[in-house]
Amino acid sequence: MPTIFELGEKESLKRALAPLKASEFAIIGSGDDAAVMKAPGGNYLVSTDTMIENHDFRFDFSSAFDLGWKAIASNYSDIAAMGGIPTGAVVALSVRSETEIDWLTEFVRGLQQASETLAPGSGIVGGDLATSEQGFISVTAFGDLDGLRPLVRSSAQPGDGLFVGGTLGKAAAGLALLQHPDPQYARSYDELVNIQLRPTPPIELGKLANEQGATSMMDISDGLSTDAKRLAEASGVNINIESSSLLGFQAVLEQAALSIEASTLPWVLHGGEDHSLLATFPPDAQVPKGFKRIGSVLQGDAELTLDGELIQPQGWDSVTGD
Repeated sequence: MPTIFELGEKESLKRALAPLKASEFAIIGSGDDAAVMKAPGGNYLVSTDTMIENHDFRFDFSSAFDLGWKAIASNYSDIAAMGGIPTGAVVALSVRSETEIDWLTEFVRGLQQASETLAPGSGIVGGDLATSEQGFISVTAFGDLDGLRPLVRSSAQPGDGLFVGGTLGKAAAGLALLQHPDPQYARSYDELVNIQLRPTPPIELGKLANEQGATSMMDISDGLSTDAKRLAEASGVNINIESSSLLGFQAVLEQAALSIEASTLPWVLHGGEDHSLLATFPPDAQVPKGFKRIGSVLQGDAELTLDGELIQPQGWDSVTGD
């Protein structure tokens, strides 16, 4: 099987990108120096993220398909968190020179499947391919607000309820299982491991929250405590999380936690990569089905509390890797 290095960029991309479907929002897609995208709502969302080998992912954990899927899911979640609809993405990829063309083909298939599944009509509209000693994946995603206002982190108001759309702790549990020395545990909890490798953010809830009057929203990528603290700081409010509201999230993780002698609360409170949505709604809002209330927004000085007691964020830091 030829490697990407042996084939070169042009032939590798020709082979790997052949199955890609065009984005419905692209006027000019992949093939030129830049894509041309529609912006029906007048305003456009742009988000970017980079995944680095042995920092954000490991090839021994993730297949090529997994990495393609996760690259799209994590970026489309950021578009949804602004209250918009993902419309497409460009992807820059660098892998080792000995990487075979079949790996690239599977990676592209993951990109395509994630685009089709999470945001039907969207697609990959361009990118770049290179080789290097360490792999990285960089995605820039685009989105349309469909005439709505952008939902930002700085608009939460005292009196709002704090809600989560999606899962909490499952991706962190999946990572702990993958990292356990005994591989049987990862094989025993497919759902948790799959959420770590192929997250399924609730993309459709982003626009629904916007339409139903959410005051603020953000993606939970680095852990509930870390991202809730960011929201509190951006809005200049206190956020109180109610531990009783987390019990349901913890309950579905109990068996896995017992198996590897872990605790469920740190997974739920501090674990990241579920790519769920953290939103605030005023008391009179019709909160969309799929959101669960987990706390309240209070007047204060950007503090984060659990049942009224101050807590420190303990989620992921993308710079330090802690």
